[in-house]
Amino acid sequence: MHSDQSRIMRAMMTAVFAAAFTVAPAFSATSPQHLVTPGQLQQSAVSASQARQSNIQEIRQFLSLPQAKEAFQRAHVNPKEVKKAVAGLSDQELAQLSERAHKAQRDFAAGSISGDELILIILGVILLIVLIVVA
Repeated sequence: MHSDQSRIMRAMMTAVFAAAFTVAPAFSATSPQHLVTPGQLQQSAVSASQARQSNIQEIRQFLSLPQAKEAFQRAHVNPKEVKKAVAGLSDQELAQLSERAHKAQRDFAAGSISGDELILIILGVILLIVLIVVA
């Protein structure tokens, strides 16, 4: 009797394992392999790189304005070193400074701020860049 129960138990266990191995691949085949495709990751990296380069260019252009020359002289700072230091800023810092520089240029062109106010804004940007890079 005991032998019959062992055989039945082994047969049931074999059936359970066989069913588990048969059903498991069907479940895994329907689940997604990746949430983000490699192509999407690459596109994201390219977009981030392009945004960074655009922000660097915007800040360097802002620091090349005629009013910036006076701001650099007032601050006794080498313009080349500051423009070079811009590349050392984080993506978030670049985005924030770029937006502020763009707004200041737009306000100056619209006559909302004077040349002296623009110089003060440029001095602030120079100071921020120097403080961030040194820290």
